[in-house]
Amino acid sequence: MKKFFCFLTCLALSVAAMAQTAEEILDKMGDIFSQKEQDGLVMTVQTKIPILGTMNMKVYSLDELSRMEATMMGANLIIWNDGVTEWTYNSKDNELEIANASPSSGEDGDADMFKDVADGYDVSIKKETAESWYIHCKKSKTNPNKDDPKSMDIVVAKGTYYPISLSTKINGVTMTMKDISFGVTKDQVTFDPNKYASAKVVDKRDSK
Repeated sequence: MKKFFCFLTCLALSVAAMAQTAEEILDKMGDIFSQKEQDGLVMTVQTKIPILGTMNMKVYSLDELSRMEATMMGANLIIWNDGVTEWTYNSKDNELEIANASPSSGEDGDADMFKDVADGYDVSIKKETAESWYIHCKKSKTNPNKDDPKSMDIVVAKGTYYPISLSTKINGVTMTMKDISFGVTKDQVTFDPNKYASAKVVDKRDSK
């Protein structure tokens, strides 16, 4: 009996040594995300907007290039961006709008939420399954950034440390990033004018 008790004690200590804190899990996730993002990122961004309802957007990004696809008010919208120019195709009107990219539009700001997640937040593991960790992030009282959401919920896959989803609420809009995978080709995120030769072009770029 004494040997059995010693075995259980050693086993418990081994398991405790293997246990990871929420901070360690999120740091590992951020490191792996940064490495894999170089291969290109694909994810679904789901937004729930009061009165307007729910909208799903598929986002592809590779370096400074991006493509976003969404359905809104009966129209399929596709938006390409190379950091300098933005092309928006509206299938309902068969219209192609060309505009200067805004200073921040070429940056993958939403995806950056997966990096350094624990900075400015009190984080804790709320649930754990054989496949995933469910981590809650609450904005720290010492966090000076007014634009940071008050809380976030993140699901991280065990084994790979890949993010499964991130949910938060910003300015009354609930946002969830999910269906995250890696691997995008340049063709997938580069606008090809030959495919939209019949579209009406509206050029809103600055003349300078």
